[in-house]
Amino acid sequence: MPKQRLINAKRVVVKLGSNVITAKNSLNLEVIESISDQISSLMDNGIEVILISSGAMAAGLRKMKMERRPDEIPKRQAISAIGQSGLMNAYEKSFAQNDKKVAQILLTSEDLNNRKRYLNARNALYTLIDWKVVPIINENDTIMIEEIKLGDNDNLAAMITLLMDADFLFILTDIDGLYDKDPRLFSDAKLIPKVTTIKKEIEEFASHIPGTLGTGGMLSKIQAAQKVTAAGIPMIVARGNTKNALLRFFDGEVHGSYFVPKEEKMPSRKCWIAYTLAPKGSLIIDDGAVRAVREKGKSLLPIGVTAVEGNFEEGAAVSFKTSANEIIGTGLVNYRSSDINLIKGLKTFQIEGCLGGKHYDEIIHRNNLVITDDC
Repeated sequence: MPKQRLINAKRVVVKLGSNVITAKNSLNLEVIESISDQISSLMDNGIEVILISSGAMAAGLRKMKMERRPDEIPKRQAISAIGQSGLMNAYEKSFAQNDKKVAQILLTSEDLNNRKRYLNARNALYTLIDWKVVPIINENDTIMIEEIKLGDNDNLAAMITLLMDADFLFILTDIDGLYDKDPRLFSDAKLIPKVTTIKKEIEEFASHIPGTLGTGGMLSKIQAAQKVTAAGIPMIVARGNTKNALLRFFDGEVHGSYFVPKEEKMPSRKCWIAYTLAPKGSLIIDDGAVRAVREKGKSLLPIGVTAVEGNFEEGAAVSFKTSANEIIGTGLVNYRSSDINLIKGLKTFQIEGCLGGKHYDEIIHRNNLVITDDC
């Protein structure tokens, strides 16, 4: 249960949605000050806090008196740049009232997909935490292009939670939690206080309609929960603009929707493979290979591969699928796609004769393979 886990929590990630920290014509300074006070209080009690904050786009829209995000990417980038400075200035002033310093970190998927840059980002965050500085992280919308886009800040929050091996993820939004139907449309919608497993019907509960200011609806929060709970980290979605919303959790009051984690934490490198890397292609595998990797923890061998989708190089992340096109996991390949096309269906002793040499028996070694379909 969340109470027991919170007692032992040493490091948490807090994500704030755009609609929580924006008011009608500007940033909601009252909420920002309240969240800053609460985070400062947690830090004074020995808890390390990393903040993922949306709001730059929203702040820019308010400043430019625009009703909705523009469709054109250059305009979105400009709006984000306009809003980011005001957002950070608001946080700096609010945290300063509690004698806390802040640091701005802007990331793209390139920063997290490259293992060296991924580790460098983690080391920088560790340093800030050691210095008692609050890291405030956002996607770098100003240089955003589709190829390096993280998706939304719910996804970013999940990635940072895994990156920093946090003990808890809080997503504070403008709704009380996960409902069995969209409460904006149905008056009889019921809050789901506890989610033990995330199945398709849970995803159907989630509204994927984004607001005019943000990019992620409840569905993106479900997807974030899939990532962190699979790695053994609990998550709560709750309303963030109520008084002391964050501190109430640590006082033993449970509100919102609690997503129950798996019993064991996934190793950090496997978290990176499964939930941070963007797959460059796919492998279709037969039923025998599905059983071998899923039930027996085996490596993926050429004999189990029936088809290759996409073009990728050795070392790339790829997903692997059943014959019914269901993704069951992700892994790092030992061979490029053109070579896998040549050796698929072969036994390991046939690889050398086919390719003129053999570096590996496995297409994906079990140490570089993660099953994700049971999340």
